Amino acid sequence: MQAIKSFITSIKSRGQLTIPKQIRKVGHLEEGQIVSIIPVGDSIIITPKQLELDEARRQIRKILKDTGISAEEVLSGLKEERASLHKETYDKKRR
Repeated sequence: MQAIKSFITSIKSRGQLTIPKQIRKVGHLEEGQIVSIIPVGDSIIITPKQLELDEARRQIRKILKDTGISAEEVLSGLKEERASLHKETYDKKRR
């Protein structure tokens, strides 16, 4: 593990804290990411916490926003795809 110099920062009025870029990079911390904050005596540990379902939701929202497709359009497309796959799979077995 590489040693990193310490940094001084301040906590804002709403409890917000800026984590310096070098520390975010080493800790693999990205904007919007969920972290765990663990109290240890008079110190704290901040560690990435990956919530798979929450991350999947975030990615889906981003894709929908970037493409301009609505959730309803996606669901409709899934229904069509499912029906097509069902027909393709089960029609072959009946022949």
